[in-house]
Amino acid sequence: MPTPTKGHRFAGLTVALVTPFHSSGEVDYDALKQLVEWHVAQGTPILAPVGTTGESPTLSHDEHEKVIATVVDTAAGRLKVMAGTGSNATSEAIRLTKFAQRIGADASLQVSPYYNRPSQEGLYAHFSAIAEACEIPLVLYNIPARTGRNIDPDTVEKLSHLDPIVAIKEAAGSLDQTSELILRTNLTVLSGDDSLTIPYLSVGGEGVVSVVGNIIPGDVMAMLDAYKAADLVAARNWHLKLFGLCKDLLSLAPNPVPVKTAMQVLGRGNGVLRLPLVPLDSGSRTKLVRSLEQYGLVDKNS
Repeated sequence: MPTPTKGHRFAGLTVALVTPFHSSGEVDYDALKQLVEWHVAQGTPILAPVGTTGESPTLSHDEHEKVIATVVDTAAGRLKVMAGTGSNATSEAIRLTKFAQRIGADASLQVSPYYNRPSQEGLYAHFSAIAEACEIPLVLYNIPARTGRNIDPDTVEKLSHLDPIVAIKEAAGSLDQTSELILRTNLTVLSGDDSLTIPYLSVGGEGVVSVVGNIIPGDVMAMLDAYKAADLVAARNWHLKLFGLCKDLLSLAPNPVPVKTAMQVLGRGNGVLRLPLVPLDSGSRTKLVRSLEQYGLVDKNS
């Protein structure tokens, strides 16, 4: 059997959780609790609140902390919580991560510093400072399309030797880079793109931090379970079934606009976003509803 990776307990499905808002724009903590309860009932193993999908850039520091605390308290150990506590200011990332650690989160999701575009040396210094200051397991999050900087495999390899760093959410979209990470580190590698989960699993990835899991976590878990059981035909069929919906959820508008719209269509939220995010235009909304119909989530005649 393969040697377990450092973060194997965070393998499988992690849902990148949306943050619900009232029509006034305030965080709807009651709706957030309901979302957590729904995921508990669905068997979702891990939730990642306050990441990109949770609209973290528009939350105040107090809201950021309260969302994490609400998810941890509501989960009450029934599922794991991988709290988004990254920042482009190292001191702020440390403060948020210490908060998540103190209130009982199971792990911290650490996005690469955005906008200030540090060098590879700066990236290493940033993540190593967090690892030195905190004891909670850290999951690196590489998404160069949003941050403007890739965490190169050389840097990830160096970081992998730090005990708190156990996994990486890899969203660079490169199968070659993912292969290098798996070859050169003992980190648990998680897909950061729903549509690439099976390709990443094929080279040694161990799961996904999923947007579509906000809607159909059971189907994503079925795909992962099929692959783990070496039922490649079933895994491929799940991938192909999920592919169109996953693509629309990530291409029609910036995340989380499409997934919040889909949840609204399905009666699981009001779809409210915070500026500068705006609702889908009518053409994109029609396309998304059609995708939900084709998947079987919406009755074409309703």
